Amino acid sequence: MTQSTPRKILVTGCASGIGLAQTMLFLDKGDQVYGVDKQRPRAFNQPNFFFYQADLAGDLTDLLAQLPQTFDVICHTAGILDDYKPLLETSDADFTQIWATNLTPVITFTRHFLPEMIAQKSGIIITMCSIASFVAGGGGAAYTTSKHALAGFTKQLALDYARTGVQIFGIAPGAVKTGMTRQDFEADNGQMADWVAGETPIGRWAEPSEIAELTAFLASGKASYMHGEIVKIDGGWTLK
Repeated sequence: MTQSTPRKILVTGCASGIGLAQTMLFLDKGDQVYGVDKQRPRAFNQPNFFFYQADLAGDLTDLLAQLPQTFDVICHTAGILDDYKPLLETSDADFTQIWATNLTPVITFTRHFLPEMIAQKSGIIITMCSIASFVAGGGGAAYTTSKHALAGFTKQLALDYARTGVQIFGIAPGAVKTGMTRQDFEADNGQMADWVAGETPIGRWAEPSEIAELTAFLASGKASYMHGEIVKIDGGWTLK
């Protein structure tokens, strides 16, 4: 089903994993998608897809100047995982890289686009949190720290701008089959992937498309009385 009027949607991390699934689903719905990634995605052959190649951990000044002035929906999906390292095995450079990818661009993009959303009294912002936003063990010291911080940013943003007409949400996936988690399936005959599935109450990993479907619902405007929620989609992981 397509939208009656195409919306402008920004998706960071559009070239793979959850970001790619979000991009494809929004395009299928007839939206205009402006995708940002440091890797070029596969050819979509879609007139409504506009790609901007950029490293979100770098200077975003030129990128912001090229993008439209405002969006109906912003999906802050880009992120990187650490190697599940504890603090004493994590360098300052590791922390800086994780922070610069998982949190800083979210703040920069939001600061840039939020004023116009407020002026229009509409817009939806969706951050990509994680089970590591709530519990330890979903990543190492750097990743878990960044995702806890992202959850805090999402909640405070939602509280501060609750009466502006802009809706703000977070999504907190558990184990998802993406490029970030490929090593879990490839190393040691997939022992880590099997362990994660076994530890997940419903007994399996999520597909990126399942996260995209939740994104589409939050972006639909149908969740009109929800605000500031960080919605877990983790197969029951955080029930334990």
